[in-house]
Parts: sequence; structure tokens; C-alpha cells
Amino acid sequence: MGFKDEIKRRRTFGIISHPDAGKTTLTEKLLLFGGAIHVAGAVKSNKIKKTATSDFMEIERQRGISVATSVMGFEYKGHKINILDTPGHQDFAEDTFRTLTACDSVIIVIDVAKGVEAQTRKLMQVCRMRKTPVIVFINKMDRSGKDAFDLLDEIETELQISVNPLSWPINMGPDFKGVYNIYQKNLSLFTPATQTIQETIEFDDLSNPKLEEYIGDDAEILREELELVSGVYPELDLKEYLDAKIAPVFFGSALNNFGVRELLDAFIQIAPSPLPCQTVERIIEPNEEKFSGFVFKIHANMDPNHRDRIAFVKIVSGVFRRNTAYLHVRNGKKLKFSSPTAFMAEKKSIIEEAYPGDIVGLHDTGNFKIGDTLTEGEKIHFKGIPSFSPELFKYIENADPMKSKQLAKGIDQLMDEGVAQLFTSQFNGRKVIGTVGALQFEVIEYRLLHEYSASCRWEHINLHKACWIKSNDAEQLKEFKKAKFQYIAKDKHGRDVFLADSGYMLQMAQTNYPKLEFHFTSEF
Repeated sequence: MGFKDEIKRRRTFGIISHPDAGKTTLTEKLLLFGGAIHVAGAVKSNKIKKTATSDFMEIERQRGISVATSVMGFEYKGHKINILDTPGHQDFAEDTFRTLTACDSVIIVIDVAKGVEAQTRKLMQVCRMRKTPVIVFINKMDRSGKDAFDLLDEIETELQISVNPLSWPINMGPDFKGVYNIYQKNLSLFTPATQTIQETIEFDDLSNPKLEEYIGDDAEILREELELVSGVYPELDLKEYLDAKIAPVFFGSALNNFGVRELLDAFIQIAPSPLPCQTVERIIEPNEEKFSGFVFKIHANMDPNHRDRIAFVKIVSGVFRRNTAYLHVRNGKKLKFSSPTAFMAEKKSIIEEAYPGDIVGLHDTGNFKIGDTLTEGEKIHFKGIPSFSPELFKYIENADPMKSKQLAKGIDQLMDEGVAQLFTSQFNGRKVIGTVGALQFEVIEYRLLHEYSASCRWEHINLHKACWIKSNDAEQLKEFKKAKFQYIAKDKHGRDVFLADSGYMLQMAQTNYPKLEFHFTSEF
């Protein structure tokens, strides 16, 4: 198979949702279609089992949650599918944000009863920012929930994207009878409490009286609803989907393995192959001959006995080959990788080569930071891997004066991993850690102690928001920094950050200093 054919057959997507929407179950069922029935513990039950050996995972065992992105791949109908299963817990949303930068498309899972939730809205903002194509899977149709039309309206309003249903449910809850696949023109009947894959029944013409034989009186209701659907929602415009202007919608029940195959079959037909990526210098096309890729995640101590770190690299162009020297653009050095790893469901394997769209794990001795670029020599810098404004803040203090070097090293490396964000106050020089969730503080404290032998203590600080500031008006920027001196900090890259202690203070700053730009992501 040629290079371009290998690119065309690849699909890389992320699965996102609120933790309770059933994302984990959907991931497991998708893997099942690739023959990977025995999936990793973190995927199988969203609880960490013995298979997860990261040093700080004791916290995960205690809380019964998964806080790490899982990378999985499988073959399906001639396509290589790469799944990035993101953490469901909202305290680790930042990891999810960054993972989305490595996705060419996204599946959003929505609970039929709860509808669109706050976590999903935040993640959709990232998809909009990157113009990532989105498919929506409305899950748990075997339970009572919101009306299908109401849900579609809610998705359009809350996620600010047009929708186009490609399947349609026949009732819900105890009366759920199945789904009509608008895209494939067939009917799938639901059998409660079964894990088997249901056979589909071809129905090109819904006026066929045989429909009553399968779903009884609901046949006429289905015809009426589908007529309404066709009147409100036009046929899927593939270009609009690929331009992230419209989201196809599917209905099903992942727990019962229902509607998942239809989703996957449509996905491999309509979802994009690896897409071009924007760098500061130019756009990189996937079919370029020379290799390029970027680090979107670093995971430390996957095996605590070896203190190893793995950097997850998304291949953007060319072919990545084992034992080939590639330029690490940030530090200007050439690096070789003797054991690049691919993740096929629950198995890790050393690979000889990887193609655009693939995710490769590289053993890291501390060379990489999130956002780093690897190339065959060209000096480019990939965009779109931002840090987001934290929501919780604490001063971090050294609890053991004899271990100040260890603490500094630990903080530096954990910030490189993207565990949290570090701000240094220009008022008093104290270090402020910003996170999007309270659990991250526990993770940082635990890892500093067990990985770096450094003790820390936390001191609460009452802040509302951190935002990056810049201005073309140097005089107004200087005036603002002088007036708000005690609220100005520097991030780890030396950029100016405004630490607002209330929403009112932030609003007044934006009003009184109109020539200043206030950014809520680090990429601007």
C-alpha cells in the first residue's frame, strides 16, 4: 500500500463527554468492533486496575476515576482507527483540551436524560476554536429522557453548531424499539438486556406496510417524525461537516451495544483523514514527504520501577521511522528513538514506522515539553496547543528547606507535563499554582513527595481568573501594570498575566483599559 493510501485509511478521533454520559462504555464497544474485546482497565470500567502503574495512581484508586488520556488503535473494514479516550473527570479538563489538538475529528457523547452539560460546553469551545469536525452520539436511549427534537434544539443552542440527525429513535426508555438509520436507509430493532450485535433490516421505502410488522403502531409515528426531520434538517452536506459547521447526530445505547456499529460505519465514511496542521511558519500537509509531528501529552512514571516518561507524539506529515535521527526544534538537537511505541487496544508494541494520523509513544528522559516539534530538519512550531485560564489557585510553599532544589525541579517538570500552571507574582515573588480542579492539587503534592522527595504545603489565595494580557499601546500597558501591580504575574514563559480577584474587577479592567487585550488561553 502506498504512502497516500496509508494516509487516506486513517481516522484519528477523540471521545469527549460529561463523565456520566457513558463515554467509557462507548469506547469499549468501539474497540470490540476492532476485535479488542479485552480492553485496558482504565477504559473497561473507568476505574484504575492493576494495569495502570503510574506512581500517583493511588489517588485514582481511592477516587475510582480515570485521570489519564488513553490512546488506542484498531483496524476496522480496511481503516486504521486511532481513539483518544479523554479523562471524564472535570478536574482534568486541561488534559482533554490538549488531547483535542491531536484529533482530526471528535465524537461527543450526550446523555439522553441530562442533555448538554457544562463540561461538554467547555470542550465544544475547543472544537470550535480549532474547527474540528464533530459527531454527536445521544446515549442511553433505553432510559427515559428528553424528547429527540428538544435534544436537537438544545445541542444547537448550547453547543452553537447546526445538527443533522443521521439516525432516528423509535420511542425511548421502556418503550424503546430501535433506531432507523437515515444515512444507510435501514432499521435496527432493539432487544433489551443483550450484548449481541443486532442485524439491520433494509427499508429504503418507509411507506412499505411491512414496517408495521416490525414496530406496530409506532410505524406511522416514525413516518411522521421522519417527514418532519426531512423538512427541518436537509440532507447532510459533507463539506459543512468537515468545515465543523454541522454535526451529524446518532442515537443508541452503548451499554447494550446498540447503535454503535451504525455510528462507526458512518464515521469511517464521512470523518476526515489526517488534516493539515497550522504552524507559525506555514501549513503542513499530511502528504508531504518529510516527517513532522508534535508532542501533545507527556505521562511520567508509567512504570515507577524505571521512572520512565512517555511523550505522546501526533504524526502530522511524512513517515516516522524507528532509529532515525529527528530534529528537536526547541533545543536544536537531533534525537533517535530505538523503541517507539504504538498502542493497539490493551497492548503496547514497538513499531518500525508510523504514518500521519498515528499516535506514537516516545520514551523521554526529560527532553520534551508539551507543544515540542520533531522534524527532519525544518524549523517549524505547531500552533493550537494552548493552556487555558485556571479556575482554582493556591500559593505553593516549601515544607522542607533542605529539599528546595528537589521542589524546584519537581514543579518545573510537572508544569512541563501540563499537570497545572505556574505563575510567579511580581508583587511578592511567590509561586502560584493554577488548576482547573481541586484534585490536581492532591496529585501535585503526592507526586512531589513520591517522585522528587519534596514536601510542599498549600496556602489559599482568593482569585477569580487568570488572563494573559498584551497591548499595542505600550503606555497603557505600563499604566495598567503599575495600577494593578499586586495582581500582575509572569507565567513560565515570562508572559504577563493578570490575576483578577473577582469578576467585577476583571470587568472594570476591561472597561477602563480598552486598548488592552485580555486572553483566556495562552495562545494568542
